[in-house]
Amino acid sequence: MDAKRALKDIQAGRPAPVYLCYGPEKYKMREFIQILTDSLMGPEDREFAVSKFDLSEMPLSSALDDAETLPFMVPKKLVIAKNAMFFTGAKENTKLEHNMDRLTAYLKSPAEHTVVVFTVDADKLDERKKIVKALKDMEAAVPFLSLSAEELTDWVAKHAKTLGFTFSGGAADQLILYTGGNLQSLSAELEKISLYVGAEGVASPDVIDQLVARSTEQNVFILIEDIVNVRLERAFVILEELLKQREEPIKIASLIARQFRIMLQVKELGKQGYSQQQMASQIGLHPFAVKVAEGQARKYDGEKLSRIMGELADLDLQMKTGKIDKVLGLELFLLRLAA
Repeated sequence: MDAKRALKDIQAGRPAPVYLCYGPEKYKMREFIQILTDSLMGPEDREFAVSKFDLSEMPLSSALDDAETLPFMVPKKLVIAKNAMFFTGAKENTKLEHNMDRLTAYLKSPAEHTVVVFTVDADKLDERKKIVKALKDMEAAVPFLSLSAEELTDWVAKHAKTLGFTFSGGAADQLILYTGGNLQSLSAELEKISLYVGAEGVASPDVIDQLVARSTEQNVFILIEDIVNVRLERAFVILEELLKQREEPIKIASLIARQFRIMLQVKELGKQGYSQQQMASQIGLHPFAVKVAEGQARKYDGEKLSRIMGELADLDLQMKTGKIDKVLGLELFLLRLAA
């Protein structure tokens, strides 16, 4: 079952007895559980009606015992069991034994007075397992997938509108780029921006630059974007900022190499007819990052990208063997790249 359909059923007063939530988008997963909680009970009842279990520390049987126990002072209760890694192929770092037969029996006749939510910190389930197949057959498995680039842009615009402000040209994409498309980070930054620009305010690219912190990886991502678009002065400002933060030049060169490798992968996958969403899954990136890399890759042919990768490998060797000053080597590489 997809998340939209599950939410529609919940809001119509038809929650399923069991949900298995998984996927890369943790923010949406938390939002789903909050909506489910709000639909089942008022804030005053949650102390009695919501139970939480960490299945990396407690046996599954404890959660199921609670699920089968009648609720106290409320008509329906919610049992949330996180870290249910036995639904995946990952090896569990615990000596706990989880009784799958007990869960199989519970699924055949779930308690009418309880909604059980299992959460898994993993992008995929192990569909070879009988218990996973059973949950899928009863449409209890709900994936929370990364938003596509277009969906993410819409999400940001809608949340900004809810908070009472808008973006000027390019600022929304810039915000997404600076946060890596992470919904939790985006939500926090949108709140900050709304306070700064005020009601009916406009967030410009300069406002985003001023307010939104960036990781080293995001700075390198933006540095490449500036080089590709021949914004050389701005690219060198970012490089100077990274060096002032005592980032190791070899690490910066490695991150630059990673971005060009992504461009090469995106170009090759594009030739094979992959969509942005498929590329993101194949490479292990957020779809918005793939969209940006795809735009960057259009500026180069495959042969030039391969040549750049070779130059970066040579630069890495020269830096590590002391044949070139690390900072000078980086600067010369960027100048050659922009030429």
